[in-house]
Amino acid sequence: MTTTTDTTEPKTILITGASSGIGEATARRLAALGHHVVVGARRTDRLAALAEELRADGASVTPVELDVTDVDSVRAFAAAALAEHGRIDVLVNNAGVMALSPVADLHVDEWEQMIDVNLRGVLYGIAAVLPHMLAQGGGHIVNVSSVSGHRADPTAAVYSATKFAVAALSEGLRQESRDVRVTVISPGFTQSELTDRGGAPEAQAAARAAAEQLAIPASAIADAIAFAIDQPAAVDVNELIVRPTAQG
Repeated sequence: MTTTTDTTEPKTILITGASSGIGEATARRLAALGHHVVVGARRTDRLAALAEELRADGASVTPVELDVTDVDSVRAFAAAALAEHGRIDVLVNNAGVMALSPVADLHVDEWEQMIDVNLRGVLYGIAAVLPHMLAQGGGHIVNVSSVSGHRADPTAAVYSATKFAVAALSEGLRQESRDVRVTVISPGFTQSELTDRGGAPEAQAAARAAAEQLAIPASAIADAIAFAIDQPAAVDVNELIVRPTAQG
C-alpha cells in the first residue's frame, strides 16, 4: 500500500497495546513516516525500550503507562499527548485479549476481561479523545477488530462478540461524525501474543498451531493502518480486512 505522508503534516497519533504485536509494528511504521507517536501499554519496560530504539533513529515517540480498562488511565494517556503536542489527530485502539474456550467451560472471568479490554477499552479511548477532535475540527479513530468480528467460530464466541461490538460501535460513530474519520481494521491470523495467555489449553494450542502455519507479519496490519491514516482528510477508509491468502 502507498501512503500520502509526503503531502501531509506529521500527526499526533496515540496507539494502545503498543508493547508488542500489531501495536508495536504500527508504532514503528508511523514513527518512520514522521508522525508524533504516543505509545501506551502496561509493560512499561517494553515501551521504554521501543521508544529508546526509535528515538535513536530520530523518531518522535512518547511512552506512557496505560491500562485501557481504567478510565482514568486512558484519560491520562490522552492528557500526556495533549501536554506534549497540543492536539490529538489519531487514536489507534489496538489493545486486545483473546482467551478462546467453549462457552460451556464458563470461563466467566475471561469473558469479563475480553469485554473490559476489547470493548470497554475502545469506548474509554473514544471518550478520552473525541471531545478534543471535535473541538479542533477533525480527527481519526482507528479501531482494531478482527476477522472474528465478521464470523463466529467454536471456542471464539465471546471474543467474536466483543469484536462484532467494535464493528457496530465504529459504524454508529462514523454515521454520527462529519469531521472525525472512523476506520475498522480487521486482521486475520497475524504474528502476535494473543494466543499466549488464558483460554482453554486445547483451543489456544489449536490457534497457535494455525497461526504458526498461516500468520502474516504484524507489519502488514501496520501498513494497512498507515494507509488509512494518511489519506486526505476528505477520504474516510471505513474498513479493511487483512488476512493471510491461505486463511479459510
